[in-house]
Amino acid sequence: MVLVYIARKLKEALALEETLTAAGLDYAVETDTYMGGVIFRGERTGAFFYVEDPDQTRALEALRAAGYKPLVVE
Repeated sequence: MVLVYIARKLKEALALEETLTAAGLDYAVETDTYMGGVIFRGERTGAFFYVEDPDQTRALEALRAAGYKPLVVE
């Protein structure tokens, strides 16, 4: 599975689920922690979205079309 996006708020995660479902993609979501903040840097919890490797390109296109900036790990 490939990480394609980290939603930082519940509203964002729910909208992202709708986007991926509408695109006909299978995905997995899990909560995990990440480092965030500029002034008050700290550990935060987010919804991590994963897709199967062959679906990565389609998922990235769907996210961009919906106005999201997907996570691209080289």
